[in-house]
Amino acid sequence: MDETESEPLETVETVGDLDFAVVTLREFLHHSNATRAVAVVDREAGVGPATVDCERFCAIEVNLGDRVVLIDHGAELEPAAPVLPEVKPLPPFNVNPSSGEIAGTIGGLEHLVDGVSALAAALGGRNIAMAVFETDSAEHPLSITARADGSEEPVIAIGDQAFALPPGPGA
Repeated sequence: MDETESEPLETVETVGDLDFAVVTLREFLHHSNATRAVAVVDREAGVGPATVDCERFCAIEVNLGDRVVLIDHGAELEPAAPVLPEVKPLPPFNVNPSSGEIAGTIGGLEHLVDGVSALAAALGGRNIAMAVFETDSAEHPLSITARADGSEEPVIAIGDQAFALPPGPGA
């Protein structure tokens, strides 16, 4: 086999304890208009974290550290998705990746930050959630990353450029 080719990924029906992260990300993705939702999930002591990557219209990829598996996007899994706050679908933001300027619906960015923070909190522990949203520039999507325990401020990125969320009014 050529070095550029890789083995096809194994498709599984469940990822055990990670099924909760799968249904949670999938629920968020379907209700928020995100194009992708990703979680970095702590596991038991001595085992590294897993990454669960849920993209629109794609099988869900789960990196277990020692192997990567796929689970069908529509797979029926045992755990029920948690109740997440409503995250209204918003039109794409206008972005300037060099300055970090984001223009769109008034309060829209804060609304999405609150939604991703709630997604992270639903995952629990010190887990991390990231969601990606469309912008007016296909090569510069907007991503928001939050830690479940709130120990770090959410991070906003436009493409590969990360920015701190500016303080809100009255801060």
